[in-house]
Amino acid sequence: GADGDRGREASVRRRTGETDIRARVVLDGRGAADVSTGLGFLDHMLTALAKHSRMDLELRCSGDLHVDDHHTAEDCALALGSALDEALGQRKGIRRFGHALAPLDEALARAVVDISSRPHAEVALQLRRQMIGTVSCEMLEHVVRSLATAARMTVHLHVLHGENDHHKAEAAFKALAMALRTAVSTDATAGVPSTKGVLA
Repeated sequence: GADGDRGREASVRRRTGETDIRARVVLDGRGAADVSTGLGFLDHMLTALAKHSRMDLELRCSGDLHVDDHHTAEDCALALGSALDEALGQRKGIRRFGHALAPLDEALARAVVDISSRPHAEVALQLRRQMIGTVSCEMLEHVVRSLATAARMTVHLHVLHGENDHHKAEAAFKALAMALRTAVSTDATAGVPSTKGVLA
């Protein structure tokens, strides 16, 4: 849960016929990641997400990788988003908005986040290859959309330019992480950061 002495953290178990996932998020962490999805490049991206958002992230997935990467990647993002949503609790006393630019060599990515309780994602990573490692490039964009949906937040994530697909994807996840770090950070003056008086 998000209330009480345990701070802003949550654990989620998600089981389907295709995947079995345990996820834990600590918003006020140190950026520690313990991630094992069975998809090496996805592990790499989620580790970067943890490191640069300063959230602690634990994720364990056993999925139907003998089929393909789709269910594992999507369900990991949904579990992670659900844990993030639960950790945010009533969404009081947070900055709510965050934005960041992140370069990786020739690649540059921009992320804008609104912890709005209105799930929406605009994602354009400009990836040209079919796969990076064992993850299909289309699934990397889908991971961000699934995360935004389950976490009930608005995400605009764009790679502005770049040549190398690994660099573009990694820059994007780093930008998303830094924008999230700002958006979830506490602001004692914020109350509920909405003129409606509620972000539920």
